[in-house]
Amino acid sequence: MRSKLILPVIIISQFCCTSLWFASNGVITDLVINYNLQHSALGHLTSAVQAGFIFGTLSFAVFTIADRFSPSKVFFVCSGIGAIFNLGIIFEGNTLTSLVFLRFLTGFFLAGIYPIGMKIAADYFKKGLGKSLGFLVGALVIGTAFPHLLKNITETISWKSVLITTSLFALFGGVLMLTLVPDGPFRKPGKKINLLAFSQVFRNPEFRSSAFGYFGHMWELYAFWTFVPIILTNYKAKYAQIDFNISIWSFIIIAVGGLACIIAGYLSQKLGTKRTAFLSLLFSCGCCLISPFMFSIESDLIFLSFLLFWGMVVIADSPLLSTLVAQNAPNEIRGTALTIVNCIGFSITIISIQLISKMQAITEVNNIYMILALGPILGLIAIRQKNKKTQNKTEAL
Repeated sequence: MRSKLILPVIIISQFCCTSLWFASNGVITDLVINYNLQHSALGHLTSAVQAGFIFGTLSFAVFTIADRFSPSKVFFVCSGIGAIFNLGIIFEGNTLTSLVFLRFLTGFFLAGIYPIGMKIAADYFKKGLGKSLGFLVGALVIGTAFPHLLKNITETISWKSVLITTSLFALFGGVLMLTLVPDGPFRKPGKKINLLAFSQVFRNPEFRSSAFGYFGHMWELYAFWTFVPIILTNYKAKYAQIDFNISIWSFIIIAVGGLACIIAGYLSQKLGTKRTAFLSLLFSCGCCLISPFMFSIESDLIFLSFLLFWGMVVIADSPLLSTLVAQNAPNEIRGTALTIVNCIGFSITIISIQLISKMQAITEVNNIYMILALGPILGLIAIRQKNKKTQNKTEAL
């Protein structure tokens, strides 16, 4: 296949398969009604996906799956199995326990999709990796937002059709990857299980710096995505005269981050990967801190514009931080390194999601989202420390 078509195919496959991620979030109201769930089920189901992804990435990392086997084949197998477990939600008789288990298993096999997709891109692109991952993470963002768009049309199609559609999308994406994307020219397959890979990658101080920047970013990202519909609902309830479509705006606010990832990829070629990531993390930190003030402004135009900006900067640094992680990992365990960082990063998301859920249960105050700034602050410190070390090296030379 022509090399120019490789990236578009990876992007389409990533979009199709990552639509599994928030599939239950897109129809959460219907799940609450049909399975007699509490409204707190949103946090539990989202955390279940994250927990499954963490356990999956940990398993993939320990057994170095991404480096020992063809990543395209791993991607295909995981997309098919993930689609099956996603489809299991539609069967009658589900309880919160069974739904949580199904979402956990879906998350487990997403571990063979998102980081593997980045591994495949890294195997094809050495130059311009930041730009390539910008497109790839952009596809993840739009795929994540897609169920919210599907939810908006559930008046004409059933909520079960939303889950069937996302499962079919995932299967299609896996087939595309298997048939059109062979192993990349820069792939160096690992020949055996490397149980020391975890400690090995973190010995590199530049890798540690990039990874800790990513961890700070993840503290904020999925909590923000999870609670975008709740943020919109709370604002709408506060100002009864204001009216907007929550599902459509949830989709737009999350999906616009896909465009931001692409823009950030191009900006990184001019400003540098570290600097662009730092600026994005700085802006998203600012959004967390001023969020209570934005709730006090009675203007849907200003409020929605603020959330659109937040939706852009909250994710724009993700492909850049992943690029830094990939560039500072040994070639023969690059896939495992990306998987390890994803594992830890998504572990952090469970803490922030559950924390916000608990705080919402005990208070109706909208300043709780300020706590999301903690991650970006620590991430900025990590990246800044790396900048200083690099600068001192340069000056010494």
